[in-house]
Amino acid sequence: MDKKSILQALEKLKNESKKRNFSQSVDLVITLKDLNLKNNDEQVDFFITLHHSIGQKQTVCALVGGELADECQKICNETITNFEEYKNNKKKAKTLARKYDYFIAQGSLMAQVAGVFGRTFGPIGKMPNPKAGAVVVAKPQIKPLYEKLQKTIHVTAKKEPVVHVTVGKEDQDVEQVVDNILYLYDQLIHHLPKEKNNVNKVLLKLTMSKPVHL
Repeated sequence: MDKKSILQALEKLKNESKKRNFSQSVDLVITLKDLNLKNNDEQVDFFITLHHSIGQKQTVCALVGGELADECQKICNETITNFEEYKNNKKKAKTLARKYDYFIAQGSLMAQVAGVFGRTFGPIGKMPNPKAGAVVVAKPQIKPLYEKLQKTIHVTAKKEPVVHVTVGKEDQDVEQVVDNILYLYDQLIHHLPKEKNNVNKVLLKLTMSKPVHL
């Protein structure tokens, strides 16, 4: 896979896909092979910060105490300091989990965050994750983290041998989309035990289109 083949695939998608009244996402789909996903060491689970945004706003909710609340309210989409209202309300916690792309948390409150939100957030990968830098201890960390999360994606293949991620928008600068694809693919390869030998197929698609092979 190289820049030329990606440009050709994007052009094919553009020419053959039905026009929609919204800007469709560009999705990268990579099917994997020769992996035992029952073995944790062979599962794919990492965060990557791309060189460019994926063309859409990533929403961020902060779970913090009073000392960080003011700064988070200026920057994040929502700031929650009262965890008790979610403690015995699983439905409310589920609604919150679906509402945001990322959750960040104050480091000193992580035990409390885990106790209140862990059972709801954990299974769907929404717990504030140190791998994404989403656990903070000081105000100066919040703005850079918010900006970083705008270009961060969670790459996973735990139950099925398929990685499916959004890498841009159809109306985004094509050079940015191509760079995101190449960088993500390179990083994924280094997370696989047999590197390229674990890759079966690489496809590109728009939100509503059929996939094309790379």
